[in-house]
Formats: sequence, structure tokens, C-alpha cells
Amino acid sequence: MSIILSAIGQGLLWGLLGLGLYLTFRILDFPDLTVEGTFPLGACVCVAAITHGLSPFIGLLLSLLAGALAGLATGLLYTKLNIPNILAGILVMTGMYSIDLRILGRSNVGLLNYQTFFIYDFIQQLPDYLGAIVIGVIFVVVVITILTGFINTDLGQAFVATGDNERMAASFGINTDNTKILGLMVSNGIIGLAGGMIAQHDGYADVNMGIGTIVIGLAAIIIGEVLLPNLSLSGRLIAIIIGSIAYRFVILIVLQLGFNTNDTKLLSAIILALCLAIPVLRHKLKLDHLFNQGEQKS
Repeated sequence: MSIILSAIGQGLLWGLLGLGLYLTFRILDFPDLTVEGTFPLGACVCVAAITHGLSPFIGLLLSLLAGALAGLATGLLYTKLNIPNILAGILVMTGMYSIDLRILGRSNVGLLNYQTFFIYDFIQQLPDYLGAIVIGVIFVVVVITILTGFINTDLGQAFVATGDNERMAASFGINTDNTKILGLMVSNGIIGLAGGMIAQHDGYADVNMGIGTIVIGLAAIIIGEVLLPNLSLSGRLIAIIIGSIAYRFVILIVLQLGFNTNDTKLLSAIILALCLAIPVLRHKLKLDHLFNQGEQKS
């Protein structure tokens, strides 16, 4: 039972990463590789803040702000300097490594004996692993509520229109460069927040903890879309959280079958590839079925 609760708690916390990535990957149609730099940046900023005497909440706010600044850097490189979107993300992601080292002072820093959200008295009184679920649900509900409210504003609709059809959005007088920058800032701000949450949950920050995070975020999005297709915006955001939890259960099952924990990144890539291939496989199987029927009739 404790393993199941742990998977649900981690799925909720990592689901924040999927929510942030969804804004650029699906709505803005922007392949943002900044993610793998923003996530550890948020973790490092949060841990550094806590170890310097600031509260866990302030640490998360600083993580969100740091992530937004990373998104701003990518947006400016892309919109103002005309650097290709993938390359802009890679440049910022690469630069974040040195910044993380300067923030922490070394490659990793722990939070042993420091206050975090997960060692508050009311959380400690809960059964094992239930604290992560409670905190995860609170933050997920807050982020989804804010995102849904934002999308329903005029600015949010301009953001959606830019992703759907940039030329049409520009013809309506929307400054698409500004909406792209805004989208990248909001997206990476949430990803930085996720990094801070995971750092507090795991009790440390490491400059290398961002490796493979984009695959985890994409897995949550794709699995959620496969399990719950054709939903409203708020429904899609909830589906991402469900996809994140489902992904954690898949990883848990695979590890229980005897795979080495060192294979987690490989397993994540395989799971994501399979999920991405499902629509294609369905289409091909349907065509094959029709083709076989045609041969039988002839």
C-alpha cells in the first residue's frame, strides 16, 4: 500500500511539470528544450533559499520566478534574435548548468535538518506518503485553476490563437512575439515550481537532476491524452495529472518485474515512444482491417 501511495504522490508532484510543458508543447506548438534546464534551476533556487534561512513557500516563489526568467531568455532569443526555437532552448538549458553551480556552490546540496513543506507538523501526523498526496493535490488544484482562468481571459485567448494559427492571430492585431514570450515564461515558471517541489520532497537539489525531465513531462501529456481523449481544456489539464500518475504506476510495475533502477530513463523513453505510436498503430490496424475486408469481397 505504501508503494501505491508513493506512486500517487510522486505522480501528482511530477504532474506539475506536465502542466507547464503542455502550454508550450500543445497550446503554443513550441518544442521547448529549456525544460531540462529550468527544472534543476527551480530545484537549486529553492534549496539555496531554504538553506539561507528563507521559508519553503518563499523558496517556491523564487523557483517560479527563476523559471519564468529562463523562459524569458528563451523567448527573447527566439523572437528578437531569430534563433531557431530548439536551438534557443538548448542554449538556455546549457547556460543554466553553470548558473545552477553558482547558486548551489557545488553539484548538490541536501535539505537535512531544514524546514520543508513535507516536514511540517500536520504533514508528519499523516500516514506515510499521504503528505505528498495532500500537498500535491493542493498545488495541482491551484495551478489548474489559475491556468484555466488565464486561458479564459483575452490575453489567454490571444495565447491560444497564436499557437493555433500565428498568421491569423497577427492579422487580428495580436503581437505574437509577446504572446510567445508570455507563454514561455508561464510554462517555465510552472516547471521551475515543479523543480522546487520535487527538491523539497526528495530533500536535495542536484545540477544534473534535469536530465530526462522533458521525457517525463511528455509521457504525462501523451498518456493522459491516450487515456482521456477529446476533453475540454480543464479536462485535459486534469488528464495530464492522471497521465503522470499512470506513468508512475507503469514505472513501478516495470521495476517490480526486476528491472534495474538505472534503466528508468530508457524505460521512460520506450513508454513515451509506445504512447506516441498508439494513434498511428490504431490507424494502420483500421486500414489493414478494411483492406482485408476488401480482399474477401473480391
